[in-house]
Amino acid sequence: MCDNIDSRHQQILPPHVWGDGDPEGVRQRAAQEMIDTAKAAKAFGVSVVNGFTGSSIWPFLYSFPPVSKAQIDEGYADFARRWKPILDAYQDLGIRFALEVHPTEIAFDTASSQRALEALDHHPAFGFNYDPSHLAYQGVDYVKFIRAFPDRIFHAHMKDVWWGHGDGSVGVFGGHTDFGDPRRYWDFRSLGHGDVRFEDIIVALNDIGYDGPLSVEWEDIRMDREHGAAEAAAFVKRVDFKPSSVAFDAAFSEK
Repeated sequence: MCDNIDSRHQQILPPHVWGDGDPEGVRQRAAQEMIDTAKAAKAFGVSVVNGFTGSSIWPFLYSFPPVSKAQIDEGYADFARRWKPILDAYQDLGIRFALEVHPTEIAFDTASSQRALEALDHHPAFGFNYDPSHLAYQGVDYVKFIRAFPDRIFHAHMKDVWWGHGDGSVGVFGGHTDFGDPRRYWDFRSLGHGDVRFEDIIVALNDIGYDGPLSVEWEDIRMDREHGAAEAAAFVKRVDFKPSSVAFDAAFSEK
C-alpha cells in the first residue's frame, strides 16, 4: 500500500491486485486484499495476519540531496492514512496485523517502529512480527526490541543470520551482491549456524508473557533445505523453555 509501485511488484502480486498497474489503483486493490485476508483469517480461526506495509520513504533512507524533515513526516502520514482504515476493519473482525520489522518497510528498527506506532495513534490492531535476523545485522539490539514493545509482539519468527563474515568489500547495504556471495558482510543462516543469541530471545519473550508461535523462517543458501528444516525444528524445541511459575526462592518457604 505504501510502496512506490514499479515492475517488481507485478512479479509478486496476483493479476486481480495488479490490474492495469496504475500505482494508486494497485494500492487500493492491495488495501482491499488485506481486509479480505483478515476475513479469511477469521474464517480459519487465525487471530494474527503477518505482512508488510511498504514505505514511500524507504528510498530516502540514505540519500543526497538531503531529505527534509517534511518529506519523512509525510511518509509516516501517508502510512497512517492508508493503514488506519485497514486496521479499523481488522479490529472489527477481532484480528490483529503484525508488521514484520524489515528493511524496505515503514518500520525497520526500534526507532522507526516506535514512530510507526505513534503515526497510528497506537492502534490496538497493529503490532509486530518479531524477526531478529532483520535487526541483528543492522546493529540493532534485537533483544532490547522485545522489551521495548512488550504488548506489541504478536508473532515471532525464528531465523538466524551472521554478520561480519565477508572480506571487507561489501557493507551492510549488500553491495548489490547475491545471497551466498562470500564477499557479503551478512547472510541469513539456518538456525544455530549464525550469530543470533536465541536463548536471550526466549528469556525476553517469556519475560513479556509472549505465548504465541515460534515460527521457523528458513533461508540459508548454503544448506539443503530439507536438512535445514529438520535441524531447525529440532533447534527450536531445544532452545524453547517454559518460564517458571513460582518465585525462585519459593522452595525455602516454610509453607
